Amino acid sequence: MGSLLDVPGIRVGHAQRVGDGWLTGVTAVVLPPGSAGGVDVRGGGPGTTETDALDPSTLVQTVDAVALCGGSAYGLAAATGVQLWLESQGQGHPVMGGVVPIVPGAVIFDLGRGGDFSARPDTAMGFAAAAAAAGLADADDAGLRGCVGAGTGAVLGRMQYKGGVGMASVRVPGGPVPGPPGMPEVSLPEGIVVGALAVVNAAGLPVFPGAQATAVAEEAVAAAKVRPGGPGGPGGGGGAGGGLNTTLVVVGTNAALTPAECQRLATASHAGLARALDPSHTLVDGDTVFAVSTREIAADRSSDQARVSLMMAVQIAAAEATRDAILDGVLAATPVTTPFGSWAPYPAP
Repeated sequence: MGSLLDVPGIRVGHAQRVGDGWLTGVTAVVLPPGSAGGVDVRGGGPGTTETDALDPSTLVQTVDAVALCGGSAYGLAAATGVQLWLESQGQGHPVMGGVVPIVPGAVIFDLGRGGDFSARPDTAMGFAAAAAAAGLADADDAGLRGCVGAGTGAVLGRMQYKGGVGMASVRVPGGPVPGPPGMPEVSLPEGIVVGALAVVNAAGLPVFPGAQATAVAEEAVAAAKVRPGGPGGPGGGGGAGGGLNTTLVVVGTNAALTPAECQRLATASHAGLARALDPSHTLVDGDTVFAVSTREIAADRSSDQARVSLMMAVQIAAAEATRDAILDGVLAATPVTTPFGSWAPYPAP
């Protein structure tokens, strides 16, 4: 499967609390200085912060980390903790007197799933998640999957099954790429990697290879009738009718992309989300994809054909990595029982 850590320079850290009313956490994706980013929000019930800072037309063209948090709108406080940790390291946009780290974030709805509605991520938990990312060895993804970080309180299938965190990666083949008839071929550089991390807290159910999407959709509707999800709330998919859902994804690559290209990469990645979950992008989901580039490997941009070939290659890889990361998160989930309820993993295909 690979992981987001296969993209050199990207680090992932988790912090969580379980028991005594708690079942929630934070995931910090910490990026090398100078990274670019973009975002695409497709769900009808998102909870986000600083997504406008990733607009390609804004002043700051870099991003320092992405914070994924439980706690619905309350959990956005954890993004400040990630920001404070980066400030302690001197990383961020330089301003008079210091730095301002650029840390966009998004949340899932897991309020009360541990038994205490007020047990939610805070600034200290965000700080701890970022610090954990900093202590991670290269390509060491042990313990980074399953019911950890922002996936600690995640569920899916309208609260029928346990969700979690998953990761995957795709390596883009280097070498010549045939052009259209009458056009010269272009060449992609060696070593481009596209990785993804997903927090699966979806209204829908997973679609594994070979499954019938229509049958999965019918099962999701039946699941909604069995357990309607409880009271709604602001952010992270909380709304009338118990829409307490959201799938969050961070896609990363070492191919050198601009902020505008990162935004297009995030858009393409939603195709992978739709392949992995049925239904997806509903009114009661807050589905959000962040895309980041460490800008490590420059590619040929001497012609429109060369630029398009690069973007198509990384977009195709991003959609596949997103799908695989979501399915990995489903398979990595483990059973959980709290005063609020019990959740078993989705049956393996």
